[in-house]
Amino acid sequence: MARAATPGIAALVKAGVPHEVVKFGHDPRESSFGVEAVHALTKAGTIAPEQIYKTLVIAVPDGLAVAIVPAPARLSLKAAAAALGVAKASMAEPALAERATGYVVGAVSPFGQRRTLPTVVDAGALAWERVYCSAGRRGWDVAVSPHDLIRLTGAITADIRA
Repeated sequence: MARAATPGIAALVKAGVPHEVVKFGHDPRESSFGVEAVHALTKAGTIAPEQIYKTLVIAVPDGLAVAIVPAPARLSLKAAAAALGVAKASMAEPALAERATGYVVGAVSPFGQRRTLPTVVDAGALAWERVYCSAGRRGWDVAVSPHDLIRLTGAITADIRA
């Protein structure tokens, strides 16, 4: 059997989750990965910008956690902290995020992370039949049901947009 291209895709296959990998050209000079995904995936007009989600690693008092929000939106660290039941949250240092997840910044997938981290998904995801999030490589997204996203990551949902 062929090996999955990323740990995120492997996790989806292992769990039997229906998904679609969508690839787009990644510009190595681009540093705003969510914006790049939105521009690439919405060109055809069949995917709304709010269906594309970014996976952010945040620092909380006991370590790290994950917040998943629409790519065009800003994360409310205060709302994410409240949802996770902690006093405060800040963006994690990129090197810590990469070590904990096994992914490079800009390609952090919510699936197949090296360590299972507490996760919160913006409740707006439930409005969509499918959402798009990183497949674990820059320029690769994966379309999944928001219910599968929540189930596979053990996430809670909350309004976490700024």
